[in-house]
Amino acid sequence: MLLRFAILIALAVAAFGATGRLYLKDGDYQLVREYQVLADRVRYFSTERGDWEEIPLELVDLDRTKKDAAERQAAVEAEAKEQDVEDKAIRAERQEAARVPVEPGVYYADGQKIQALQLAEVAVNSNKGRIVLKVLSPIPIVPGKSTVEIKGETAAYRASGNKPEFYFRLSDDERFGIIKLAKKKNARLLETISILPVTNEVLEDLKLVATFKKQVAERTYKIWPEQPLEPGEYALVQYSDGALNWQVWDFGVGSPAK
Repeated sequence: MLLRFAILIALAVAAFGATGRLYLKDGDYQLVREYQVLADRVRYFSTERGDWEEIPLELVDLDRTKKDAAERQAAVEAEAKEQDVEDKAIRAERQEAARVPVEPGVYYADGQKIQALQLAEVAVNSNKGRIVLKVLSPIPIVPGKSTVEIKGETAAYRASGNKPEFYFRLSDDERFGIIKLAKKKNARLLETISILPVTNEVLEDLKLVATFKKQVAERTYKIWPEQPLEPGEYALVQYSDGALNWQVWDFGVGSPAK
């Protein structure tokens, strides 16, 4: 890495240092490729005229010339360092994206390990009965209030900490996030929905957890909570507003409540 950084600086110096300024005491300057201080004169290669020339030493402001050269060198090194940091970030993002399996889904990152979460069974309960959702199969529209629930009171998968990090490989360009689930008997509540009569408009009330999201590849995102999660039941969801097409991956934080 040090060798690569040195090469970056060398290239930058070649690009920016090909033309320097030889300042004169009257405030003017000559554009030079290089210069040599002799006994009573300064010999320099003029980049404007493409030849070696000489000027009396007493007319040259060497202090300003050296200061300008030092400032330009510092700028070159700073830009090379910035480019090196940017290149490292790009390589890290590529390595990060390569960790995620190509199949759509949710993956839990625990250190260097990546583990796939299983899709949860989701059902819509209304006064007309219970309908289990199937991926990409919309449910019949039934006006009234319904609850969207996940089977079972606890998730089989438990995160090892309270700020878990996940990778989301989306199956489509849809919304996604993390939801805190409310417990019910033999189930966990994802949300309550209302379907208006006549228009069949779907009103949803998803309680999304505040999260950070970072895209690492096409349709692939890293997602983690902004604040530590309280012990309880959670789910990662992929959905489209009003479409009733949830895909859900459940997980828990802390020991399951008894």
